[in-house]
Order: sequence, then C-alpha cells, then structure tokens
Amino acid sequence: MSQLLKIRGLKIEGRSDETWNPIINGVDLDLNKGEVLGLIGESGAGKSTIGLAAMGYTRDGVRISDGSVEFEGVDLVTASAAVKRGLLGSRIAYVAQSAAASFNPAHRIIDQHTEAPTQHNVSSKADSEADGMELYRRLRLPNPNEIGFRYPHQVSGGQLQRAMTAMAMSCRPDLIIFDEPTTALDVTTQIEVLAAIRDIVEQFDTAAIYITHDLAVVAQMADKIKVLLRGDEVEEADTRTMLSAPTEDYTKSLWAVRSFERPAKPAINVKATPIVSVQGVTAAYGKVDVLHDVSFDIHEGRTVAVVGESGSGKSTTARCITGLLPPRIGHIEFEGVQMPLDYRKRDKMQLRQAQMIYQMADTALNPRKTIGETIGRPVEFYMGLTGKEKRKRVEALLDEIELEPSQYIDRLPSELSGGQKQRIGIARALAAEPKFIICDEVTSALDQLVAEGILKLLAKLQDELGLSYMFITHDLATVRAISDEVVVMKDGVVVEQGPKLDMFQPPHHPYTDLLLSSVPEMDPDWLSNLLESRGVDNIGDAAVDKM
Repeated sequence: MSQLLKIRGLKIEGRSDETWNPIINGVDLDLNKGEVLGLIGESGAGKSTIGLAAMGYTRDGVRISDGSVEFEGVDLVTASAAVKRGLLGSRIAYVAQSAAASFNPAHRIIDQHTEAPTQHNVSSKADSEADGMELYRRLRLPNPNEIGFRYPHQVSGGQLQRAMTAMAMSCRPDLIIFDEPTTALDVTTQIEVLAAIRDIVEQFDTAAIYITHDLAVVAQMADKIKVLLRGDEVEEADTRTMLSAPTEDYTKSLWAVRSFERPAKPAINVKATPIVSVQGVTAAYGKVDVLHDVSFDIHEGRTVAVVGESGSGKSTTARCITGLLPPRIGHIEFEGVQMPLDYRKRDKMQLRQAQMIYQMADTALNPRKTIGETIGRPVEFYMGLTGKEKRKRVEALLDEIELEPSQYIDRLPSELSGGQKQRIGIARALAAEPKFIICDEVTSALDQLVAEGILKLLAKLQDELGLSYMFITHDLATVRAISDEVVVMKDGVVVEQGPKLDMFQPPHHPYTDLLLSSVPEMDPDWLSNLLESRGVDNIGDAAVDKM
C-alpha cells in the first residue's frame, strides 16, 4: 500500500485570553491508501483536533504551531487556501458526530449531497443526484430513490448518519475523517451504520481516520489503533495486537473501564406506593399515536432503565411524565396522587419533584450564563433563596457534584469539559431538591472514563439523597451498571419489564434478544460474525436494515 497521509511533529495550541497553551504535543501519524486508523482516548485527548488537522484545518482560537501534515506530498499546513479548497470535499471528506447538526435543515438531503461534486466539477447536478441514489442503495437506506428528497428532520438519526457518509463519498475521496459517527445511536442502528461505513470504505478502497471513545466499535473498524492522552501519543499497534496485548498502563486502564456495577437491590415491597406510576398512557404527536398503553412504576430510591432503539418511545414517555406532552389516554401518579397531565396546570411543588438531566450538556446550558447563574436560577425559583443564601446553596450543590466551588462558580460553560458540563446539569436538577430525576441519555456523548465517573456520582447521590431515577439509555453496559429494574420499549409499546437480574437472563422477548446481541464486543471479528449469524453475507446487505 502506498502512503497517503504523513504527519510529523504535529504541535497544536489553543488560545486562552492572550496566552497560547499546548493541545497536541508533537504527534506523528502515518496512513496508507485503503487503511483505517482508529484514534482513541478520553475527552480532551486531542482526537478531534488531530482529525481536523489531518485536513489542514483548525477551529477558531486554535493554531498549528509546528510540524507538517502531508497529503500525498502536499503540506496542508503551509498550502494556500486555494489548494486546500481543491482538496477538501473532493479528495478529503469529513463525517461529523452529529448528523442532525451538520445538515442544513432548510435544504433537502439530495441538494446538500450534490453540492460538493458540482462545485468541484466532478459531475453535473443530475449525475450527482443519480450517484447519490446509488450510494443510498449501497448504504442500505430505505427508498433510495426517494429518501434524498426529504428534509433532514424527516429521517431517523441512523438514516441521516448514513446519508452524511454518502455525502462524504460523493466525490470518491481518498481520505475520510469519521468523528464519533455512532456515539448517539442506539445499538441496532449503530450496527447498520458501522456495517454501511465498513462496506463503503472497502468497496472504494478509501482510507479513513476513525475517531471514537468506544473501544468495541474501533475494534470492528480499524486496521490499527493509536491511543492518545492529553495531546500525547501513548502507543500505536495493529488492532489485534492492541486489543490482546497493550503495553502501556493507560491503555490497559481504558480496556478495564466500565468495571463499575451496583449490586442488585432487594425485591420491591409490592404494597409500597411508587414515587412515579405511569398507568395506561397513550400519547400522540398530532393525530398519530406514538405511545400505546404504556405502564410501569418507579419506586423510592431505585433506578428504572428504559431501553430501546431510536423511535421506541423512551423520551416521549419522559415528556408525558413531566407534562410536556399530555397523554391522550391514561394518567401519571406521583406518590399515589394523580398529577395534572399538562405541566402548566401543575403547581410549583409538583413541578419541582420531577427534574431532568439532558443528553447534550453543550446545548442544555445557556452559553451566556455563568455556572453560578445556571444553578442559581432554580435555587431562587423553587427555594426562594437570594443573595448570599443563594450563592451558599449553589456552592453546596457544586460540592455535591464534586466540583470545587471557587474554581467553577464564575466560569462559563465553554470553559468546562463535557463531563464537567454534565455534572452542572446534575447540579441544576438537584437545585429543586426533587425526589425523582429523569436521566435522558446522560452518558451517551461522554467517553467511557468520564461516563463511569458520572454513573458513580449518580449512584452516590441516590444513596445519600434517596433519589429515584428513570434512566433513558441505549447503552446496555450502562443498564447493567446502574439499574434496578428494566423496561424495554419498541414502537411505543412496553415489550418486556422486570428486575435487572431477570432481564439479562434468558428467555427474553425476541426484541430484547436483538438488543443484547447488538452490543459490540472487544473482538475484531464480532461484527462479521454477527452479520453472518443473522444471514447477512455482505455487510451492506439489506437484512441489516431489517434487524
């Protein structure tokens, strides 16, 4: 294989006030044509920064201070803007973590797909449209001749991620940077996307840098793996060697992550009144029912994990509980008392008892408000505290989430890491002093080390404060770690529920079996073996879409 990308002595700095601070400390990287390199490491390791630098690009406030990035002999660090414009989009492409945030919501998918090939004079708009449909077919998107004429909001997350992969392939690039492309996807959708990406890379002999914090995923995708820590290279080896015999202690610690698992709690007293009871809830968006006769209970001091693929009704059920989406049929009880279905009809005491922690801490926090202001608002609204008393309570909440008050209370969200932002989200929920908290995919966007810290914090707070959690997740490792009971949903229906220990023991509902079997394992052959076991000879076969 001939060399495609050669990075030597790459140093990158970020500006804070008037000072430039190191982010990447002299990293080397080699990538041959048709080869896939996995970049892994915890948040702040520099994975995405290196991925962007491989295109000769840096974000605002970041600069390449030393080193070279050679793409087939062209140094992208010193190349002119015109040279880089000629390469980016045509020979070098990028697939972002959030497809929903990457597409323009005002334009149809196919129109965005044809933009690069027409601007780079690769093909006409009509030819690129036809090629787009063929790529949609190869990527096993449903109705490939029609789906591109939809707007981004009219397709699922997994479908949109595959459409973005097709868009990246529109000019048949030599290199694609995949930046956490499956992080926010449920396990069954993730299988579809991984299979599609691997298939398209193999078909067109495309080189790729695959950035992820999910070790089991990178094991399926990469020929070799490079481990990063705070801007330094820890080690690099071919995938099988790296998985079976890592040499550095840090890499071994990554391999051992997710050891945390709470012991099972005693069986529920069936006579005890639940904190929250969802009873026969049917709910609709417009005229279409999306929940169908959903019922389950959440008891004091316990965690109920609600699992299922995208569109199964998990978050919609949470919206019903909080009163944001009043059910069409059924009702919600809190400590045995029926709640008004619409949150606008609930009093302040009823509102404060059910709080939420959101999936994307980046978008859940007001970027213009300091941490003290963000946490202080519910403290003042629900508890009536102002002035010094409010600040004292905010400081106590920061202590509870294990962040030093003096260091964080006056910071803005942009000055925090992803894990720290999620801790602020937890503190904001705690500020109302609720008995019940809905955790909506709170670890899905975090690397495994940071996610484990968040799970341990939530477990500690539950024990100390007697909290009850509804934990919405598609990560079955998280379910094993923190739940007491499990509710499995599909197409707006509860298909199975029970204690965690029972749910992970056969026999299961067929859909639960599908979820459990779709969790990636640290075995490079896992994806191929899974697809073969499901009767899929080619990894892009349509059967993947039917799982």
